[in-house]
Parts: sequence; structure tokens; C-alpha cells
Amino acid sequence: MSDPKQPSVPPNSNPEFNPQGAEAALDQASADIAHAAAHAAALQAELNDMKDRYLRAVAETENLRKRADRERTEASQFGIQRFAKDLLDVADNFRRALEAVPVEARKNLSPQISNLLTGIEATENQMLAVFERHQLKRLDPKGERFDPNLHQAIAEAPNPETPEGHISDVAQHGFTLAGRLIRPAMVVVSRGPVSPDATRPTGGADLGGKLDTKA
Repeated sequence: MSDPKQPSVPPNSNPEFNPQGAEAALDQASADIAHAAAHAAALQAELNDMKDRYLRAVAETENLRKRADRERTEASQFGIQRFAKDLLDVADNFRRALEAVPVEARKNLSPQISNLLTGIEATENQMLAVFERHQLKRLDPKGERFDPNLHQAIAEAPNPETPEGHISDVAQHGFTLAGRLIRPAMVVVSRGPVSPDATRPTGGADLGGKLDTKA
């Protein structure tokens, strides 16, 4: 039983509690949370921007590296192109010297001349081997289908032994350097077997309407 002289105190009551102060503290806490959230969002945006710029810089650096590697490779491969073109005349002269004396005619030559031709042939083979080591390759397209990307037709003639549109003779060999054409092969293109009453011209003027010039 309670003491009638003791004043009654409402439950959960606090004589020091200030509702206005509590509300102000709650508002301040909310403001601090909002400020912290805004600051965190700003930091995240800045981080994303820095990450994006970093990735762009890495990609640009990689592109520059690849471009430099490509330019260095091309300079290495094609830096000798002008010099290589000058050597082609030497290769042509070797070939003309050998073709001037057919293989059948060599049987009747003196040993000195025969040895000279053998030496020329060996020198040509050695020169072509050096060409190959430096990716300078001779094109010998006889019997192949005419390709305007590699060949230049100088004439068109009937040839029963060569299919129509294929190369029946090579007037001048072509050359590529590291896969790049530096001189097309000068060729004669076959019309295939032609009937005796055919009157079509044999010169290069007829090439445009007959040859397959698609790549």
C-alpha cells in the first residue's frame, strides 16, 4: 500500500525531458545523415569518373602501343621496298639470260658456255633465296587463273592447252614484298581452244570484255 504522504509521479515521466530539444537533435541527426549520404554520393561519382578516365587512358595507351608496333613492323618490312624494286631489274636480267638459251640447245654448247649458264642459274637461285628470306617473293603464275590484283594482262591469245581465263605465258614475273604487291606479273591470258573461223583480235584491246577482273 502506498504512502499517502508521498507525491505520485506519472509513469515514464522525466522531469529533465525537453521535447523541443529532442526534436532539434533528431533534425540535426537527419541533416547529418543526409549530408553524409550526399558526400558519399559525390565521392562515388568522383570515383566513377576517375575510373572511367583511367580505363580510357589505358585503352588509349594500348592503342598507341599497337599502332607503334604496327608502324615498326611495316617500317621493317617495307623500308626496303625501293631498294627491292631496284633489284628486280637484276633478277629480270638473270631470267632473260637463261631463257635466251633453251634447255634443249644447251646440249650443243661448249663446256665453257654451258658452265657459264650453270653459274648464272645458280646465282639466280641464290638471289631468289635471299629474296625469300627478306619476304620478297617472285610470282610465277603460269597456268593460274588471271587475277587483276596480281597480274597485268598484255595480250589474250587462243591456247588449247590452257583453260580460258587462265595464264598461258608470263612475259615478266611479278613480285610481292611481305604479301604486298610491288610489281604485277605481265601475262598473256588464254582464250582456250578457238575455232578456225574465229576472227577475234589477239591484242590486249579485247581484254576488257573477256577477262574476269573480279577480285
